Amino acid sequence: MINYNPKVWFPFIFKFNKTDTLRRLFPLMCLAAVYSGVVAWLELEYFQLSKNSYVSNVGLMHSVLGFVISLLLVFRTNTAYDRWWEGRKQLGALTNSARNLAIKLHAFIKDEEDKHFFRLMIPNYAFALKNHLRENDDFHELDPVLDLKRNHHLPNQIASKIFARVIDLEQQGKLSADAIWLINEEIKSLTDICGACERIKNTPIPYTYSVFIKKFIFFYILTLPFGWVFNIGYLIIPVIVFILYAFASLELIAEEIENPFGKDDNDLPVDQICHNIRKHVSEML
Repeated sequence: MINYNPKVWFPFIFKFNKTDTLRRLFPLMCLAAVYSGVVAWLELEYFQLSKNSYVSNVGLMHSVLGFVISLLLVFRTNTAYDRWWEGRKQLGALTNSARNLAIKLHAFIKDEEDKHFFRLMIPNYAFALKNHLRENDDFHELDPVLDLKRNHHLPNQIASKIFARVIDLEQQGKLSADAIWLINEEIKSLTDICGACERIKNTPIPYTYSVFIKKFIFFYILTLPFGWVFNIGYLIIPVIVFILYAFASLELIAEEIENPFGKDDNDLPVDQICHNIRKHVSEML
């Protein structure tokens, strides 16, 4: 995730990074410039069409379609941002649940060996969830634990070990029934958070909807030069390039942020959150 000062906006106009949509769209913008230039030359120079030609009326449909495509892109962007923000809330809930679980375990458990177990396993759950959401069975960030199986659901394995240890402590008389009830709520919340994050990751925008928006933008840009050439001439080239940049950028931004758990610059700071959980749990236990 990129950290920046939102109050300073003027330098952003001249600043580019590797995820900037201008870099990604530049080849397509060049093709659009060539295409619009060819259409302008054919209409104005080769066929020598006048402003009274029927072709000039093609622009009438763009006033209606422009409004429709704007509504679609606004809905698309808002939907993607809702997913990004929901992911941030779930990671915040994960942090709070880990802290609450550590606080309660610290109060109820006196044995240092038991505390050490939970001091390792609670942060392990956060890192396992991160790797699970990124479809990566990476064990190097996990503290040594026993019997974790690759290609299995890592968060479920760790949650099971945490709950099994809690039940074992109850059977040894180290935890009361009331303490178990309080601790169980926090363990349950970890699984609920995992399910919510999986829902965000595994349920993208419907395929048909996404394809329709891309086709709509493509054909809208293709038809723009035919009617506008008679009003602005060869200025149609930079105009088409700018409109393509504006519309396609919104779609690219929505695609990037709708899965907020990856490693893109605009994704959530999942690594930082996991390390903070490890730090806070270690302090409490």
